[in-house]
Amino acid sequence: MTTERILIVDDEETLCEVLKLNLENEGYDVDIAFSAEQALTLDLKQYSLILLDIMMGEISGIKMAKMLKADVTTADIPIIFCTARDSEDDMVMGLNIGADDYIMKPYTVRNVIARVKSVLRRVSAHKGNNVVQANKPNVLKVDGLHLDLEFKRCIVDGVEVKLARKEFELLAYLISHRGKICSREQILSRVWSDEVIVLDRTIDVNITRLRSKIGNYGSYIVTRSGFGYGFSD
Repeated sequence: MTTERILIVDDEETLCEVLKLNLENEGYDVDIAFSAEQALTLDLKQYSLILLDIMMGEISGIKMAKMLKADVTTADIPIIFCTARDSEDDMVMGLNIGADDYIMKPYTVRNVIARVKSVLRRVSAHKGNNVVQANKPNVLKVDGLHLDLEFKRCIVDGVEVKLARKEFELLAYLISHRGKICSREQILSRVWSDEVIVLDRTIDVNITRLRSKIGNYGSYIVTRSGFGYGFSD
């Protein structure tokens, strides 16, 4: 069995060395580049996954990700952003570019390893999948659940499922923040920002409808009483 190769691109040398050591302990081959410029001199096609910082020198992580996704030879390499930039706009931008996950600093090594394993499992499971949307850079993907952000389509195990506008936006928001519990206030401010008055019950109704419509993936939408909702794969 071929060992999966991971490239860490980050200008924090100590952090890189710690990640490299721990990922190698998990059985991965790991290389480090301390800038996007250095990373782009490597044969990137050999890597199974790239851990990419956003805030670096002249070529940012965002710019490098766009370059990778624009090149047919590297477009399918999964990318996980690891960054101190924690605004929602940054996260959505990263995911829309085609990143497979977004981890905010400071993070634990255990969390990074879990995310790496999760992404690599999904990539392995989807090899040979004929759903065209899965290879597009503007698609949010969680196992067989794909949201095409450009054409506003929801694909569940290869079958399109019709979602109302707010259902689609709510699901996209939760997936974009997967692994995190979002409060009702956060959800209302982002998904229903154009509404004058929206009751909390509106969120509950839409959550119930979503769980029903997306089949087995409905169980990925979690409720934390008194706190809000989240998406966990």
